[in-house]
Amino acid sequence: MSAGPIEAHVAELSAALHGPARLKSRMLEELRGGLADAAADLSPEPDTDASADAARRAVAEFGTVAELAPAFQRELTLAQARQTALTMAVLLPLLIAGRHWAGSSGAAPPLLHLTAVNATALAAATALLATVFLALTGTLGRRFPAPGGLPLAVAWTGTTAAAAVGVGALTLTAAAVLSANWPLAAATALLALASHARIAATARACRHCARLPRADAFTL
Repeated sequence: MSAGPIEAHVAELSAALHGPARLKSRMLEELRGGLADAAADLSPEPDTDASADAARRAVAEFGTVAELAPAFQRELTLAQARQTALTMAVLLPLLIAGRHWAGSSGAAPPLLHLTAVNATALAAATALLATVFLALTGTLGRRFPAPGGLPLAVAWTGTTAAAAVGVGALTLTAAAVLSANWPLAAATALLALASHARIAATARACRHCARLPRADAFTL
């Protein structure tokens, strides 16, 4: 059976969708299988021309990319929001604990100390928000529709968290120079820099997904 029309349709839909790669791949594979089954039902004969026509008919019956993409993107966007929230919920408490251990080893200049305290407080606030977002995209999301603005709220919370972590990384780097226990401060600063990059990347992806056309109601 000719898979040309089916593969072209799946490829076009893939280009229109953004979100977690594993989930996107699984969704497209399920669509490909459904299209192939529908085409086989429409044309049981092995004739190449008939098979290609059946594939085109199957694609037409399933719907255009413009019709399918919003529902697919809705699920991908919510999954990306959950992934962003999970990243924050896991990394931020570790960084706050590391900041406490690294900062307890010696005195720091008042301005540096105040900056570090404010960055840590902001990171703690976004970590609490991340746990709320996890509930909204997880257990609660299975029972109630998630708010339409949730993914964008998660994205901007992640951006705020990334900024706080970035500032924290700079203060930890400065503290490593001044601290008697500089290896711990330096290691925590490196972890903060890596976490800043990870949180910023997933927040950026979430923000991009949240701005794409999708179905209005979010459900899991």
